[in-house]
Amino acid sequence: MKKAAIGDKVKVHYTGTLTDGKMFDSSEGREPLEFTIGAGQMIMGFDAGVRDMTEGESKRLEISAEQGYGAFREDLVMEVGLDQFPENEDPKLGMRYQFQTEDGHQMVLTVTTINEATVVLDGNHELAGKDLIFDVTMVEIEKG
Repeated sequence: MKKAAIGDKVKVHYTGTLTDGKMFDSSEGREPLEFTIGAGQMIMGFDAGVRDMTEGESKRLEISAEQGYGAFREDLVMEVGLDQFPENEDPKLGMRYQFQTEDGHQMVLTVTTINEATVVLDGNHELAGKDLIFDVTMVEIEKG
């Protein structure tokens, strides 16, 4: 049987849960997730975890925050005044804003708290700082 390796295009079905069992994503009811191993399309732990799998094989991947979306960074959380938003803008919890940093990088900020005069914006990925569990089934391997 052929084993998945760097450069192979693979299709997998998966269910992602947090360590407390709460599901955050799944391919159930959708087409399998398709990506090329080693191409930087997936988080490191997932990419490494599917290597050497064979078609039809199922496996549980336990991925540390460092191999997932990284540590939670306090420096990506900021409190800004409501007066910094345009007059017609009414921020709501969970809203996302795209922001360009001084060095030209795009960043997505999520509204996490709204106070009387301020809004807290978080630039961390929602899964940053969390260990992840993926139950994965290799559906197809196309040698690269």
